[in-house]
Amino acid sequence: MSTTSKVALYQDDTRAWGLIEGDALLTLAKLPTHSVDAIVTDPPYGIDFGGEAWDGVDIRHTAGSDGERLSASEAFQRWTAVWAAECRRVLKPGGHMVAFGAPRTFHRLVCGIEDAGLEVRDVLMWLNGHGLPKSRRLPGGRGTALKPAYEPILLARAPLVGTTPRNLEAWGTGALNIAPSRVTGAQAPGDGYWPANLVLSHGDGCTERSCQPDCPVALLDRSPAWARPSRQFYCTKASKREREAGCDELPVRSIAIYRGQSHHLRRRHNTHPTVKPVSLMRWLVALITPPEGVVLDPFTGSGSTGIAVVLEDRMFLGIEREGEYIDIACARLTHWTHEAGKEPV
Repeated sequence: MSTTSKVALYQDDTRAWGLIEGDALLTLAKLPTHSVDAIVTDPPYGIDFGGEAWDGVDIRHTAGSDGERLSASEAFQRWTAVWAAECRRVLKPGGHMVAFGAPRTFHRLVCGIEDAGLEVRDVLMWLNGHGLPKSRRLPGGRGTALKPAYEPILLARAPLVGTTPRNLEAWGTGALNIAPSRVTGAQAPGDGYWPANLVLSHGDGCTERSCQPDCPVALLDRSPAWARPSRQFYCTKASKREREAGCDELPVRSIAIYRGQSHHLRRRHNTHPTVKPVSLMRWLVALITPPEGVVLDPFTGSGSTGIAVVLEDRMFLGIEREGEYIDIACARLTHWTHEAGKEPV
């Protein structure tokens, strides 16, 4: 984290966004009560991802008190409850939150968010074909882990004030935007399939003509091929072009990419390890955010939520502790804001 905090703001006639460099817990505490319409976030998973302090030791340090011994999962749940309580406070009554999680710590994420007073509404599944098994290869065809192929996403809601219709009238929140979130190439708004709690993503090696063997889209469509059921649950992956767009002026760094049994170095402008696809984030933003609403992401990372908010014509506020990621998010948001102004999205 840099020694000087950064604040980036943008506003024109149709779009507005802001980024704040700061710790989520400290910054959330300064936001006004009932000031945001929705929260879309990809918080740390508490799994010591890549040995990063923000996904391990920092969580345990924040959650523990003097002399108290907590397991990593207990610390993660307690830490989650703290930031989720602030999210409940800043959300308008009935405002929704979606939060990504890792399969092995997701139950702690759900419990922490529920402990904070938010209502658990559903669990969405994002299926993707680009995970690799982080497993030891042992004699006799044995291993220690399965290949990851999905990420769970929690859908939660701040408590209503009164009935749903009354809450909608008073605050504009409390319900999901079903019509604009219907899927599969609908010809007009309101057509297509009712949005489901399952989203598919193509694999890294897929092209417009063919898919890699373990691609979820291809596996679902294989039988019966004529029906193409994947049309109900489609989401594209985050390509290198999408990840790097707008980051040309940032320094190039080497990052370790896991490839089965070893790590390979790749040169990237966008060094964030868990960039989510913009199409997926747009769908989530459109699903839970009222028109012209304010979306908060307290763990902004490289800014994919903010990009989705800009493209969906909502207002965005992002919080990110790491100065390196703030620079990346600002560059990406600036690029996509200009693109949104030039072309239909």
